[in-house]
Amino acid sequence: GGVMGSRKPQVCYFYDGDVGNYYYGQGHPMKPHRIRMTHNLLLNYGVYKKMEVYRPHLASDQELTRFHADDYVNFLRVITPDNMHEYQRQLQRFNVGEDCPVFDGMYQFCQISAGGSVDGAVKLNQGLASIAINWAGGLHHAKKSEASGFCYINDIVLGILELLKYHSRVLYIDIDIHHGDGVEEAFYTTERVMTVSFHKFGEYFPGTGDIRDIGASRGKHYAVNFPLVDGIDDKNYESVFKPVIEKVMEVYCPGAIVLQCGADSLSGDRLGCFNLTLRGHGECVRFVKSFGVPVLVLGGGGYTIRNVARCWAFETGVLLGSELSNDLPYNDFFEYFGPDFQLHIQASNMENLNTTDYLEKNKIKILENLRNLPGAPGVSMQEVPPDTYFSDDDDEEDPDVRESRTLLYSTKGRLVHKGDGDDDDASERQLDRRV
Repeated sequence: GGVMGSRKPQVCYFYDGDVGNYYYGQGHPMKPHRIRMTHNLLLNYGVYKKMEVYRPHLASDQELTRFHADDYVNFLRVITPDNMHEYQRQLQRFNVGEDCPVFDGMYQFCQISAGGSVDGAVKLNQGLASIAINWAGGLHHAKKSEASGFCYINDIVLGILELLKYHSRVLYIDIDIHHGDGVEEAFYTTERVMTVSFHKFGEYFPGTGDIRDIGASRGKHYAVNFPLVDGIDDKNYESVFKPVIEKVMEVYCPGAIVLQCGADSLSGDRLGCFNLTLRGHGECVRFVKSFGVPVLVLGGGGYTIRNVARCWAFETGVLLGSELSNDLPYNDFFEYFGPDFQLHIQASNMENLNTTDYLEKNKIKILENLRNLPGAPGVSMQEVPPDTYFSDDDDEEDPDVRESRTLLYSTKGRLVHKGDGDDDDASERQLDRRV
């Protein structure tokens, strides 16, 4: 059988060892260091042996402009803390400087994040994995021509565009506490991507995601928003997440899923106000995986970084079918996890303002909207566009010539660790085979 037919799904994981060194600045809540902490937990739990671990390629300008405006990408590439005083007008125009500061290596950070999401999508497209993980991705607020909410480049949109080369329908699910506005906006008028976001709504960033926002034009009914309020717990979250996603899968039948796992919906988040534990958050991941559809799993928000690392390590285990011990293994950042040094976190005693009545009303309204969907829309897919091709010599080669080659195998990911018990020949073939 194919990849999905095998007993255990093939899981590939993208990580760049430099990612933890990028620094948004003193006092800024977004800390890329949390991705390094996550990776270090996975190393010390030993579960990385069950995955194929890759270093992502750095997404080129040409790849980033598949979604983003050329002038915006050029600006991100040239701006530095040293020259930013010369770019006052653009800083305002592109919303860079406050929430989204200029920091050293900002553009490379974006290239790593986007590269991992595109690489993951290519692996899924080629049938070389059924699950691809990029914890450095999930930056759902970035817009075509502006930064927003700590996000500069929308790696999710770029990953979905890659998946759309092979799949007529892609489902996007967002469990970050914030509305997935950048992804919803990018695909608001198309039926080829359904976006489903569960988020805090009401006097909260970014302010979008009303239950009445359902898409427009051909995309009408293909945007789903479940607004929540403070204090939602595991039981309540599950009571709305599962029926909505179950119905979406039934009526939409996506060929691939992108799951944004923002960890700011956990209890005790520095910026969040939900009350989920790793079990409740991770149950969403397990449930999505259970449909057996290829899935690209991404990070996102999360600002109490010890809990972000706990969450994404636990969810990597969920995706691998490995229950991680509650006693954290000794690791490079062990002191962050005191005083208990346990994997799991407790919910707090905060009040849950989501009444059963409120959740039920919203659930019924959303299920009603989903009944209005026509049958899964068909897209004629005779011509599959070429996979994203990673060339080492971008500069010399005429881009038009390069784009026109139809490369079937083009993941130039460097394989850092090959999972145990793999078919060696297949693993060798998938690395760098060009047609």
